[in-house]
Amino acid sequence: MHCLAAGLRLPTNALDYTILVLYFAVVLGVGFAARASVKTSLDFFLSGRSLPAWVTGLAFVAANLGALEILGMAANGAQYGAYTVHWYWVGAIPAMVFLGLVMMPFYYGSKVRSVPEFLLHRYGPSSHLLSSVIFSIASVLIAGVNLYAMAIVVEALLGWPQWVAIVVAGLFVLAYITLGGLSSAIYNEVLQFFVILAALVPLTVVGLRRVGGFGGLKDSLVASHGENFVSAWGGTGIGSQNPLGANWLTIVLGLGFCLSFGYWTTNFAEVQRALSARNLSAAQRTPLIAAFPKIFIPLIVVVPGLIALVLEPDIGSAKSGLQYNDAIPLLMSELLPNGVLGLAVTGLLAAFMAGMAANVSSFNTVFTNDIWRAYLRKDRSDEHYLLTGRVVTAVGVLAGMGTAFIASSFSNIMNYLQTLFSFFNVPLFCVFIIGMFWKRATAPAGFWGLLCGTVAALINYFWLYRADVIAIPSDQGANFVSAIVAFVVGGVVMVAVTPFTRPKPVESLAGLVYGTTAPGVAEPPAPGDEAWYRRPAVLGWSALILAALCYIPFSL
Repeated sequence: MHCLAAGLRLPTNALDYTILVLYFAVVLGVGFAARASVKTSLDFFLSGRSLPAWVTGLAFVAANLGALEILGMAANGAQYGAYTVHWYWVGAIPAMVFLGLVMMPFYYGSKVRSVPEFLLHRYGPSSHLLSSVIFSIASVLIAGVNLYAMAIVVEALLGWPQWVAIVVAGLFVLAYITLGGLSSAIYNEVLQFFVILAALVPLTVVGLRRVGGFGGLKDSLVASHGENFVSAWGGTGIGSQNPLGANWLTIVLGLGFCLSFGYWTTNFAEVQRALSARNLSAAQRTPLIAAFPKIFIPLIVVVPGLIALVLEPDIGSAKSGLQYNDAIPLLMSELLPNGVLGLAVTGLLAAFMAGMAANVSSFNTVFTNDIWRAYLRKDRSDEHYLLTGRVVTAVGVLAGMGTAFIASSFSNIMNYLQTLFSFFNVPLFCVFIIGMFWKRATAPAGFWGLLCGTVAALINYFWLYRADVIAIPSDQGANFVSAIVAFVVGGVVMVAVTPFTRPKPVESLAGLVYGTTAPGVAEPPAPGDEAWYRRPAVLGWSALILAALCYIPFSL
């Protein structure tokens, strides 16, 4: 792992540590309180499907607003400039709306406990087992990135060695998830969402004052990096050069469709929050409620990355000794006094634990239900699977500690994260979406489409891009291309295999393919669900329109 510049370290005092200790005490208290409600495996893995939409909605966005989001998107802002807003307004909001309006009725109505379990019903055991293994590996790798990102900040601001920071945070996540299961994770994520805002809003405001407001920030960046650096779409014509190394086509198809829809609709760390809602209407509204705060997250995540670039123009180069990942720690060291520093560090630790908890809780659900229960230990008592879930949680945390060291080889952890998504999420989305809209798609087609899409993404990245067989200007540009390749190859293989294999009986696809309804899926609206603000369609279209309007200031 790289060593952070000693100049980033701040003298923390008793007030800072008091705030940290109080926060950790509250986190563990929530875990103990949630433990009383955990009596069955459904309680542990899906909170007994009893949570209200506002809780699951805030947990949905908080699960994503982890270390990867804060450090990674700030790093993207410093490296790629205003192009980073595409990860939100094209690369998140449309997919979140699609998940809420189109896909949640399939997930929630089928009563599945995980995304791979849905593939079991649609395609059969081969696709189910393959997707379960792929998802389990991806969850552990992503949990490790969260731990590594946390170690960067703790080492910089508190002076703890990275391995100490990784172990301490991992043990706290292990404690409160093992105690209270998903309920503990979700209620802590709601708390963490507000703590994160309390940390990042003051940092952004003080940083903007230092660089002369938005006008001063833009003028400084234009002078040093050119007009395109502060424009979302400038220089994205096909054949044009820009810092992102991508054109409008790869942005829209690679990021806006393949990566975005692949992540938001099939990543169980997010979907699991919606599945824990108390009814179908609440489950649909979960990602839609989350979409509104998501629209404005760039103001407190991307903007600090731009500010860091103005304060330290050489960040990301060997000359400064700082990586792009260090943008947020740099601002904290430059701008925050003691006391406020303690709150900021607490907010970041909250983000790290939220992100890791989301991946660990989804990992224990998928491994226990989709691998252990389905193939290794069938027909055991519910107590057996509850105990297995707790043991697997410990295994997931320990494995995450190990994979944290893999992330250290990337100067920008968001590049690494998007690489993982192109390998694991995009092929899964391809198989899922084709099976959801095409009745004829068969079980062998689903298996081979998933496998070939994953292999194609790996070949494109490691052989064609890394070996310089084809020229792609940046890691993110390569990720967009890998995502498109994974989706196209997976889709072509499915279409090619399907005519030569036998489809499942139509009656077995009820509730699994668009246009069919499973018995008992339809439910009357809950009292009060008729109000406009409880209507998923109204929320969804409002989020899309608001996200589109946000592009206007970046296009002038």
